[in-house]
Amino acid sequence: YAGHDLSLPMHFISRRHNRRTDEYGGSLENRVRLTRELLEDTKEAVGDRCGVAIRFAVDELLGDDGIASGAEGREVVEMLAELPDLWDVNVSDWANDSVTARFGEEGDQESYVAFVKQVTSKPVVGVGRFTSADAMVSQIKRGILDMIGAARPSIADPFLPRKIEEGRIEDIRECIGCNICVSGDWTQSPLRCTQNPTMGEEWRRGWHPEIIEYKGESEKVLVVGAGPAGLEAAMSLGQRGYDVALADSGDGGGRAVLESGLPGLSSYKRVSDYRLAQIAKLSNVSFFPGSEMDPASIAEFGADQVLIATGAKWRADGLGRVTHAPVPGIADHPEVLTPDDIMAGRLPGADAVLVYDDDHYYLGGVIAQLLADAGKAVTLVTPGPEVSCWTQNTMEQHRIEKALLDQGVTLIAKHTLSRVEKDCATFACNTTSRTLSVEVSALVMVTLRAPQNRLYFEFAGEAQEKLDELPFGILRIGDCLAPSTIAAAVYDGHRAARELDNLPDPDGVPFKREWSMIDRP
Repeated sequence: YAGHDLSLPMHFISRRHNRRTDEYGGSLENRVRLTRELLEDTKEAVGDRCGVAIRFAVDELLGDDGIASGAEGREVVEMLAELPDLWDVNVSDWANDSVTARFGEEGDQESYVAFVKQVTSKPVVGVGRFTSADAMVSQIKRGILDMIGAARPSIADPFLPRKIEEGRIEDIRECIGCNICVSGDWTQSPLRCTQNPTMGEEWRRGWHPEIIEYKGESEKVLVVGAGPAGLEAAMSLGQRGYDVALADSGDGGGRAVLESGLPGLSSYKRVSDYRLAQIAKLSNVSFFPGSEMDPASIAEFGADQVLIATGAKWRADGLGRVTHAPVPGIADHPEVLTPDDIMAGRLPGADAVLVYDDDHYYLGGVIAQLLADAGKAVTLVTPGPEVSCWTQNTMEQHRIEKALLDQGVTLIAKHTLSRVEKDCATFACNTTSRTLSVEVSALVMVTLRAPQNRLYFEFAGEAQEKLDELPFGILRIGDCLAPSTIAAAVYDGHRAARELDNLPDPDGVPFKREWSMIDRP
């Protein structure tokens, strides 16, 4: 393994790391010696029992300071050309290999790795943020690669190769490049995927990504709201065999469609596109866009089960993760906007705009970028240790920060909003409590989202005391229950569909538990 600037072979090959003066240092041939010996010894040890592959970063994207595909990167491949049984080539480090859709084009490593098949007869596999079947097949047909390394696309759809082979392109759940899967490595949490809610639950819960248990005793299900949770629930319930009606006040898609209109997030629309396309194939699922549902229309519908998936709205009062109460003075400010306003196409009229990000994920930075693109003088302030700090887990924080600085956005971290006046916002330093005043004419508050659960509580009662009196079952799902990521909303919609008429034992554990096996004397 000589890639990602992680391993001993890579460090021996690299001039940046290798300072040796013996036969393993100095010239490129010497620096490659360890890798050659590892390959030779491994092949001798395994014989014909298995193939021996090598991963090699042909370019570190460091110019003359690192390995470059037009120089030492090519020379290394030429030196070892026929020694491994397979070449697995990539570019730079893990953050580059796993770049998000916001910062990397599909197949963007082609120009660096295209030479490899010209200098070896052995099979070559490569990566490069592949998502679409067309891009993968194209590189194989054009002789760039023999195989595609598609970790994230296979997380989104484990049956991707079979669907390509069968010509079922429209049935592929395309990766959106959000890196919520990668975040599990950094947060030490179960693997999740925005597009594939069964990922990580195949063994724990017995969820197959393509097979779902047939329906239970209920017949007719109404899903109110066609955002990520509602779409996933309606699709999965339809696949289980229920008679499903899906109603939405708009055209469907919810926040996935709204966010897809922001800079770099166009791939997020795949969340709705895939599910709407699958729903259209199901004769037992009817979609009613432009249908505003109220308690009377829901009761009149006569469903056995009702799923409320009406989403959440961004708050404008400053309440957030760190700011635990509405900010004094904010209600009197003449121009306070939320991400919902921005995504609806409303931009601040003022030129000096403050974005206050107490959400800490990607949206604050994206909105600051959009406003800077529109010519606004943008200041982004966050209580976090750095802008969009949670995106460290998706390995894009450094790119977000650089992009904003390149656009002239003023960045202020570790400061919490304490007061708003007509032309000024006051912040307190998280470390010293010293105050900082920022002149501002308009504010965009990226803080907290409030569940839109009015419909549910009109039926259930404020203390949910009326649930047993209803002639139908009712359930909140997605952001309507607990605002979170798009991945969490899709997961919740899928879980609700799986568990309808099939609830797990409330006194048991709803999934298998992994136990560490410790040998005891």
